[in-house]
Amino acid sequence: MTWTVAPESPDSPVAAALWRAYYTEVSDRYYLLHKGHRTDPAELEREIAAHTGSELTPPKGQLLIARYGGEPAGSAGIRLLDADTAELTRVFVHESMRGKGGGGVLVRAAESTARTFGATRVILDTRHDLIEARTLYTHLGYEETPPHNNAVYAEHWFTKPLH
Repeated sequence: MTWTVAPESPDSPVAAALWRAYYTEVSDRYYLLHKGHRTDPAELEREIAAHTGSELTPPKGQLLIARYGGEPAGSAGIRLLDADTAELTRVFVHESMRGKGGGGVLVRAAESTARTFGATRVILDTRHDLIEARTLYTHLGYEETPPHNNAVYAEHWFTKPLH
């Protein structure tokens, strides 16, 4: 089996299903860790509806969908913040597909997309409990930096120059 990555519209059914899986996992992780329960279903629906991914469309953004053996398995988004800086977002691989190299394939594809947009560096933020993500970013050459935003759930900030 092999990984493939291709651009996809954020409003496609595949993108919507992956966004729902991503948001459910990261939200449930947060609530279970901090509140002792899963995300309230009404809140989950509100947040999914509020974050359409419209910023992940050309010419300043792109949503990428990874498939493993032809089946949708993950996603990553890249959006240009200014002429030099792109932000990596929505990096997600289905739990059943983890450990097969998909995260690296997705991030490298997002970096390549950022380069085509003219970016010379990629930044991102993540939470403390998303240990797999932090490990992946470090492995791929991202360095932890001081905060570059004040996002509510951001606890770790990373950057990587694009050569």
